[in-house]
Amino acid sequence: MLIRKDRAMVAVTIMLDVAFHAGRAATVSAPDMAERLGMARRGMEPVLQTLSRAGLLDSVRGPRGGYRLGRPRRDIRLSEIVAAVLEDAADTRPAGDGPFGRLQSEVIDPLWTQLDAAALAPLAVLTLEDLLKRAAAAGLRRPTAEPISFAI
Repeated sequence: MLIRKDRAMVAVTIMLDVAFHAGRAATVSAPDMAERLGMARRGMEPVLQTLSRAGLLDSVRGPRGGYRLGRPRRDIRLSEIVAAVLEDAADTRPAGDGPFGRLQSEVIDPLWTQLDAAALAPLAVLTLEDLLKRAAAAGLRRPTAEPISFAI
């Protein structure tokens, strides 16, 4: 299966949003993320759950809860993000989906395996840290943390 642009791109975008707005210290709420990304929260939830199960995101409960990176951004490769959502999608794909026969199994399937490997290879060297550097080069500024204010 060639990289499914929709699910893989959503996963990488979610991870970048968390890295950009929270990192490992703060959290990002799903509704805020959905608003920034122009997505329905319902559509993001399965991807957030998959990323959390894979250990790429930590889910924090409570009034200040949300999501934060599961590991340092320099240690999270884009290939891990894509692999997590592709594995999850493969589990829900019906068996026997698509064409079959000797031409398919002897020619097309090996070709697709080769194309998958070529498409995933560049993602194995890129990290979330690299994407944050690209964001900075594009002039995007990370938000500053809000100061803590106490009201009595």
